[in-house]
Amino acid sequence: MKTTRAIGRIPVRDVRPAVECGRRPAKAVVGETFEVTATVFREGHDAVAAHVVLKDPEGRPRPWTPMRELAPGTDRWGAEITADGTGLWTYRVEAWGDPVATWRHHAQIKIPAGMDTEVVLEEGAELYERAAAGIPVEAGRAVVLAAVAALRDEGRAAAARLAAALTPRVDEVLAR
Repeated sequence: MKTTRAIGRIPVRDVRPAVECGRRPAKAVVGETFEVTATVFREGHDAVAAHVVLKDPEGRPRPWTPMRELAPGTDRWGAEITADGTGLWTYRVEAWGDPVATWRHHAQIKIPAGMDTEVVLEEGAELYERAAAGIPVEAGRAVVLAAVAALRDEGRAAAARLAAALTPRVDEVLAR
């Protein structure tokens, strides 16, 4: 009976660097920064995100490094990482659906067009509320909750409500 490798809802393929399809270790010198790349995608139109987790020779994971899409629309993602000691280091690429990026994309289309404005703004408020629940107070929870309040402020124009939720400060807190 032939077995096949399962593919999840968000496949991570063609991870590099790889030597002989991963049968041999890629090599670097201590302190050398190198780029890890992978093809990350999902069916449909929802956004994805990914990061690299580097593990030291003892198997202890280092803080993850966020990946960025290398060229929009190519599904190719990358991040630079650095091993700071000798030994056999390993890394893995993790990917997931990104509901915040998905909502932002839809909102930036629908709000200017006047489509489903209140529904879109309430979806964003609920999404940000769920995100805020997992953010420690000292890490900026109030910033995200202020965006929630702005999204629900019916006394403001829809575009202004959306703009208040798409600030660099909100982005920074959510990214952490």
